[in-house]
Amino acid sequence: MTNILHRILILLLVVIFSVPSVYAQSQSPFPVISPDEAGFSAERLERLPALFQRYAEEQRLSGGVILLLRDGQQVLYETFGHLDVEAGIPMPHNAIFRIASQTKAIIATAVMMLQEEGLLLIHDPVGKYLPEYMETTVAVPNGDGGYDVVPASRRITIRDLLMHMAGIPYGHGIAAAEWRAAGIQGWYLNDRDETIRETVRKIAELPFDAHPGERYVYGYANDILGALIEEVSGMRLDVFLQERIFDPLGMVDTHFFLPRAKQNRLAVVYSAAQGGVPGIVRAPDPGRNIGQGHYTGGPQKLFSGGAGLVSTASDYARFLQMMLNGGALNGYQLLSPTTVELMTVNHLGDGVTFRAGQGIGLGFDVVVNLGQRGVPGALGDFGWGGAYHSTYWVSPQDGLVVVFFTQLTPSTGSDAQGKLRTLIYQAIID
Repeated sequence: MTNILHRILILLLVVIFSVPSVYAQSQSPFPVISPDEAGFSAERLERLPALFQRYAEEQRLSGGVILLLRDGQQVLYETFGHLDVEAGIPMPHNAIFRIASQTKAIIATAVMMLQEEGLLLIHDPVGKYLPEYMETTVAVPNGDGGYDVVPASRRITIRDLLMHMAGIPYGHGIAAAEWRAAGIQGWYLNDRDETIRETVRKIAELPFDAHPGERYVYGYANDILGALIEEVSGMRLDVFLQERIFDPLGMVDTHFFLPRAKQNRLAVVYSAAQGGVPGIVRAPDPGRNIGQGHYTGGPQKLFSGGAGLVSTASDYARFLQMMLNGGALNGYQLLSPTTVELMTVNHLGDGVTFRAGQGIGLGFDVVVNLGQRGVPGALGDFGWGGAYHSTYWVSPQDGLVVVFFTQLTPSTGSDAQGKLRTLIYQAIID
């Protein structure tokens, strides 16, 4: 009898202590492959988590999550540092991050889904669906330190918005005083006590920074696309994304406003210390444009297509793997391969620039000249970043999906993204 009880006790201990391991495996939805099998040097790849753990110890970053896939398989899934430095809470794999402008690619995907359903064409004027955009204005410097407001040279198209070529700023440009007086300035809109449709109507009344198609201007284009999605689909933006993208892809932790039960997983935002002082400091709370943000409170009326989502590394990697797969994941075909190709090629014309070696697709930047860009990668890589120093990229040529989530804004002087890219590519041997 004693031997039987002893064996039962041993079995229970085995089960109990195996639970964390099983749970850790369940954190990622992707099959796990060893670095060697995936064409990486395991020894070289170890440099990556070692460096970022050191960055957390030195308080260059508070913490973060790095997820690396190759051909849809998980090669590396590392956490470093803390969710909350002051409280000493380690960073979990399922930490939730403010992804800011990484919302934009998801909005672009939703627009292209509507085109595939025959509900719009991206060359349509935006005013066809949002009438206030049929006639817009532009602030043109007059040489006397001021500006004149003139009619736009043509109508803004949906494609202009997708490419950030509509001339619409974040309110800090030529006519900044008018934007400030209207109460619309800065990329963070989630705390406004009105719907996105109401805010977008107000934006249309303000003078923009450039004529449509004239030059790249980063601003509220994707927030306008969010209102467009609502108008064309007949669904509220959060509902459309949930039912049409998040649920099919299994993105269970991606939200505009975080449910109370998940708020303990939201990473704290830090800022790089100023005045030459090393380290990080806790960002203001609450804050506009930087800081902790209102993703857990406020009116929760406005769903910002430009910078409104929170997500996990695992969730966002599902979305990116869908793009790499030609629009398919989990048995769902969200987009056709031809649409994905259209989204991930350069749409800028001759003489129009974005960054050295990079063009603009529909929701993504695209590598068009590796030498001009001057960093490791491959032609055709596409990606984007977020205001909280998060970044991602997809490499069709190398079969890579890379997600790096952290919470640092402003990130003045940080070389974390450059080191991330370098340490991934130096480890590829096949």
